[in-house]
Amino acid sequence: MELQTWTFIIVGLTFALYIAIAVWSRASSTSEFYVAGKGVHPLTNGMATAADWMSAASFLSMAGLISFMGYQGAQYLMGWTGGYVLLALLLAPYLRKFGKYTVPDFIGERYYSQTARLVAVVCALFVSFTYVVGQMKGVGVAFAGFLNIPFKWGVVIGVAIVFFYAVLGGMKGITYTQVAQYCVLIFAYLVPAIFISVLMVGNPFPQVGLGGMLSDGTYLLDKLDMVLTDLGFKEYTTSHSGKADLFFVTAALMLGTAGLPHVIVRFFTVPKVSDARRSAGWALLFIAILYTTAPAIGAFARTNLIQTVENKNYSEMPSWFSNWEQTGLLKFEDKNGDGKIQYYNDKNEEFAARVEEERGWKGSELTVDRDIMVLANPSIANLPNWVVALVVAGGLAAALSTAAGLLLVISTSISHDLLKKWLKPDISEKGELRAARIAIAVAVVVAGYAGINPPGFVAQVVAFAFGLAAASFFPAIVMGIFSKRMNMPGAVSGMVVGLIFTASYIFYFKYGGGTPDQYWFGVSPEGIGTLGMIFNFVVSIAVSALTPAPPVEIQDLVESIRVPRTDD
Repeated sequence: MELQTWTFIIVGLTFALYIAIAVWSRASSTSEFYVAGKGVHPLTNGMATAADWMSAASFLSMAGLISFMGYQGAQYLMGWTGGYVLLALLLAPYLRKFGKYTVPDFIGERYYSQTARLVAVVCALFVSFTYVVGQMKGVGVAFAGFLNIPFKWGVVIGVAIVFFYAVLGGMKGITYTQVAQYCVLIFAYLVPAIFISVLMVGNPFPQVGLGGMLSDGTYLLDKLDMVLTDLGFKEYTTSHSGKADLFFVTAALMLGTAGLPHVIVRFFTVPKVSDARRSAGWALLFIAILYTTAPAIGAFARTNLIQTVENKNYSEMPSWFSNWEQTGLLKFEDKNGDGKIQYYNDKNEEFAARVEEERGWKGSELTVDRDIMVLANPSIANLPNWVVALVVAGGLAAALSTAAGLLLVISTSISHDLLKKWLKPDISEKGELRAARIAIAVAVVVAGYAGINPPGFVAQVVAFAFGLAAASFFPAIVMGIFSKRMNMPGAVSGMVVGLIFTASYIFYFKYGGGTPDQYWFGVSPEGIGTLGMIFNFVVSIAVSALTPAPPVEIQDLVESIRVPRTDD
């Protein structure tokens, strides 16, 4: 059967399943719309949390980044995995015990101020919108790949689908849809990885196959190191940046995880605090399955890509090459007119000058968007068409599941935290539910527009969101739980300073003309959230020390959150 036919069948069936679940579990009250009525089983919630957590950045972009960055890409693995552990153990049970629907609601009540609530809403919108832009790009990449259409039309199609089931179902519909999406995405991730691992190194376990031996008797990673250095790239198994930036990026991803509102709200959907802990454990298990497989996929994909295209005749390229060219995410430019694909590191000036003189090459002729590597990998490895189609369905499931969770955060921030808790306290439940759905509708359209022109690769855009979350939410949440002395002026000042500093730094170096040699302490925009978080802590503690302590009832509330008690 043709690839296009397989793709329409598999993607069509999965989408029909998602829409059916959204209709079956549509929200009829604000409690169901915001937190699924607090009736989700821990195992189910763990699976939904894993799908919410493993976005397009995890499924599509992380292995793609690792394939080009090599071991340097470990910062994404360490940051996101460690961050989830931090969130599950340090914050989630306490926030669940506090009993509020949203992070702005927690901050508004804990810091006894509508000003604090408003600042938290702004932070939540900023973080969630930045994150959802990355998901929209992932959706566009997947649709463009299998429909052979321009990338921007892929985004438009994705917007229409997210619009339907997120607006209809709310958290209840999203939760059960995400369970189905997790099953699809993890199956779609593992099947091609196992196929390729068996073909390349004869081992059905990709995690072990990464260190396996090829048919010519060389180890996979040794071969990849040799091939890359022959093309002027740095070794795959070497860290390429300074240790400071590696630390800052990892820390920003880790601490930003603990401040991501769309993940935190998942722990409010279970009946009891103990269930929140159990669902966190299940989610970690489900997440680990994908994260331990990603490094192998990255190495397999880069090896197969180079062996397929380097110095080969363009006219003899397989169909997958021309299909991705039509999307605009893969480009070939024959700079020396010989009809062959010269792919090498022309940024390495010494190497580029030598090969131009010796071989007549006039610059690297292949441009590859890293976000296509996971989707293109089965085709490059010449796997069956149904496997290729399955990966497309998995990529869409990953992007759509997280996009829906983020859009829900945006809608609840507006309808619940702004409207219900501040601007119009007397609004009816029906009116609040309508406002939440309108907010999602507007947010998905705006995010889709921004997703057509994202500021970087999916994982990079997501890293910016994590940095913003680390710089704004993390100190306010941690100090709100563990410090009775932290007050409203301190928390608000810290959030404002952290958010403005981090957003300004990212904007300057992505759009304002800043260059890498101007980085503060060598820290890239992906890692600057760690420094913003430090500024937040310093400002919060200093301002809090110079201003009156919180009211006694707030201090008692903080004490009650931390003291163990019987589940409700």
